[in-house]
Amino acid sequence: MSIAINPIPLRIIPVLDQDFRPAIIENKAFLKTLDDFGEYAPVWFAIEREEGQTAVYHTKVFPEGLGMDEANFKYIERFIKTALWIKGGWRIIFSGPESIFNYLKKAYSSDGLRAFDAAFMGRVYERPFIVEMAKGRTAPETFEKAEPAGGNLNGCRIGFDAGGSARKVAAVQDGKVVFSEEVIWYPKIQTDPDYHYQEIRSAIRKAAGYLPRVDGIGVSSAGIFVNNRVMVASLFLKVPLELFEEKVKDIYLRISKELGNIPVEVRNDGDITALVGAMSLNDTGILGIAMGTSEAAGYLDGNGCITGCLNELAFVPVDFNPRAMTDEWSGDYGCGVKYFSQDGVIKLAPAAGIEFDEKLSPAEKLKVVQELMANGDDRARSIYDTIGVYLGYTIPYYAQFYDIKHLLILGGVTSGQGGNVILNKAAEVLKLEFPDLAEKIKLHLPDESDRRVGLAIAAASLPVIK
Repeated sequence: MSIAINPIPLRIIPVLDQDFRPAIIENKAFLKTLDDFGEYAPVWFAIEREEGQTAVYHTKVFPEGLGMDEANFKYIERFIKTALWIKGGWRIIFSGPESIFNYLKKAYSSDGLRAFDAAFMGRVYERPFIVEMAKGRTAPETFEKAEPAGGNLNGCRIGFDAGGSARKVAAVQDGKVVFSEEVIWYPKIQTDPDYHYQEIRSAIRKAAGYLPRVDGIGVSSAGIFVNNRVMVASLFLKVPLELFEEKVKDIYLRISKELGNIPVEVRNDGDITALVGAMSLNDTGILGIAMGTSEAAGYLDGNGCITGCLNELAFVPVDFNPRAMTDEWSGDYGCGVKYFSQDGVIKLAPAAGIEFDEKLSPAEKLKVVQELMANGDDRARSIYDTIGVYLGYTIPYYAQFYDIKHLLILGGVTSGQGGNVILNKAAEVLKLEFPDLAEKIKLHLPDESDRRVGLAIAAASLPVIK
């Protein structure tokens, strides 16, 4: 016996990607078919991270013995992967059908389907990644911490945004930007971490020349940071592991020490994106998405606090089409990095009829599309229109994991006229497909200057100056 999952057609189809299968719609179809069937097996899982913090989720699947194992596996695997990259953790505790547990156990083994995910989390939390069956039927209580961050504008500050294609720096004195600069660099192809050190130090020193003194340094960067140390970051992708341990983990602390032990605070650029929103909107409950070299995200909860979650939406699957483009780093398909970044723009260009000189860097290819858009090219517009549809169907999926009042997008992909096309199309999808969320969630796009150097300016507000 096997039950067919009844598909739910999209009311707005992305013009350049007819095969797009949004996570929210695919899950809705699975659960509706399950409800129509009338029987189910309950499932809960918990993800544990540092200091015993635990996120708990409840759902349901088809009972075993119905020929629905493959559908069950896909639904739970995508669900857990999403929660894992949003929350972060070193252990999954699972309660549900044994066949699903065995599938997960194998998937997160050293040679399994999600070996990358397991190894990544093990590196972040510096302990082996574990998948285990729950010992009882009762799920643990959710336990998570949060801390206030940023918004400090007193004194003389430097903010540095370590983007994958461009580094930005700003000097801020008592809340006023007295200097800002954006410089193209190539950190992701460099094997020598001294390149990164010299580039970062040069930017910070230049900004310092516009201030009477430096009271604090704030850093926004893609990656995962613990106590201002770099645990994992794509900027250092080519740096050998032994050199990473020796010269990268403490790179910002070394620069701080060289400049006179100036206080430094390092945060993921997604969290700084959310902070940009909080500072400009004077509100909380903000999910910020930076569409740049990758997709970075951050979240400020209803109390205006950073939750300590990973918020690595670049690795979250947003398209369940198994033929969707694969992320080279994680080896998985349909992940956000190929939809909400310069990779997403480049991916869609051939379908739009745009060809690039392959000698161009990804940042230069993005610039080509931006220039075409500025000149009214319909091919370029179709790219941003498609990304807007992607976003419109993805916001409701994110909203299942975040309580969102405001969604803010910025980063290089949103620069120029393309950002407005993305936001307007996303709003159209929300209004048509998800009217309740369209009423609740307000979409925002900062002005052009904030989109380019906003992360650096917000990062400057991180240190608390005594």
